[in-house]
Amino acid sequence: MHVLVVQNYQNTGLGQVGRALEEAGAEIDLRQPYLGETLPNDDLDHDALVVLGGDQSALDDDVYPYLPELARLTKRFGDAGKAVLGICLGSQLVARGYGGENLLGRPAEFGWREVTRTVEAKSDPVLSAVQQKFPIFHWHSDTFTLPEGAVHLASSQMTRNQAFRIGRAVYGIQFHFEADTKLVDEWKRVFHDQIKNMDAAWLVNYRTYLERDGAEADAAGLALARAWVALI
Repeated sequence: MHVLVVQNYQNTGLGQVGRALEEAGAEIDLRQPYLGETLPNDDLDHDALVVLGGDQSALDDDVYPYLPELARLTKRFGDAGKAVLGICLGSQLVARGYGGENLLGRPAEFGWREVTRTVEAKSDPVLSAVQQKFPIFHWHSDTFTLPEGAVHLASSQMTRNQAFRIGRAVYGIQFHFEADTKLVDEWKRVFHDQIKNMDAAWLVNYRTYLERDGAEADAAGLALARAWVALI
């Protein structure tokens, strides 16, 4: 199993998805195009694609000129029947690749917050792995419209389109289910000043939020990761 992983920003690792891929014996081909590394032209050498999050928008082509090609690459994999997973910025690029509209600069949704599955998610091979309502980590302001033919799978109070599926195994998931408490703690340290400017109260109350939601969010995130990896 050879999986292409595209990292778009510093300290945005695979987290729970990496654990699930390791359990499955996957070989990871990590590309960091934001640092100038090249992307493959097609899907021929890989069995699946993971596109991770980032601070940039899905339309920041002037600063990150690889973004249009990455959006197209998600569709190439999907059209070949291969599993695709876009998380946060990655989900926005999947939406772009399939003709959805990127909506920029909305109010920030940050921290562990509840997500609710749709009715359609009950029979979905990935979202059916979790309860109808579950806490999970969020960090975004941009969102998207659903591409034509997409199955709407999850919403939150702030963001209608939290997850969707196209075809057999192309997933756009806005929330950071890969971010277990270990990764969130790393983000809290590495991006401390950025978080302080956005939501200083979250830093003050971090332990309370962690104790309330951390373990349940970790369990839900790992269940989702394992369910997606099973589709490769």
